[in-house]
Amino acid sequence: MEEPKHDDPHSRVVPIRSLGAGHRSRILAHLLALDEQDRYLRFGYSANDEQIHRYVDHLDFERDDIFGIFNRRLELIAMAHLAFIPNEPGTPAGGEFGVSVLKKARGRGYGTRLFERAVMHARNEGVELMFIHALSENTAMIKIARNAGATLERAGSETEAYLRLPPATLDSRVTELVEEQMSQADYLLKQQAKNFLDFLAQVQEIRRGAVEARSKSGR
Repeated sequence: MEEPKHDDPHSRVVPIRSLGAGHRSRILAHLLALDEQDRYLRFGYSANDEQIHRYVDHLDFERDDIFGIFNRRLELIAMAHLAFIPNEPGTPAGGEFGVSVLKKARGRGYGTRLFERAVMHARNEGVELMFIHALSENTAMIKIARNAGATLERAGSETEAYLRLPPATLDSRVTELVEEQMSQADYLLKQQAKNFLDFLAQVQEIRRGAVEARSKSGR
């Protein structure tokens, strides 16, 4: 008898969309939801709320790129920051990758998916080297880099990883365009669904209030 096939969450299509300044509040909510240990691994220090506010306020959406994964309630459950590194003449263009995933959304390969999305975009932008700077205890991040074939160099409590990227191709450019359009369509559908559910909740609240009012009046 053929064994039943189990659904592999890593094989699912995961809509990942680029984020702009209009998503700043959702980015802030996502990072504030990280606990102390997760903030330490993400930033390299135990960032407090004020420092996270400052980080989000200074995000430059014109220079860097931010990517995110949303759930059905439009909660940003995973996000990546691709920071482009200014390069001197004669040196290869570089980018630095950072990622965070809420605890409830882990085990689904979101960190890897975000890295792959960032790598594809970086290639299409002419980046030749992708860097990951992580604490050596950040095993999840180091695993992502190692699985991608990056070169890892450990220095005490920190690990530096770098991955040489191939040049952009027609396929990489078309793939990024298609994935971005798909993710935006997915976001719009989720937004419409959320608005409809919020509307139903308001109607139910109004009805509940009317029933309670009639009950108090004895009608």
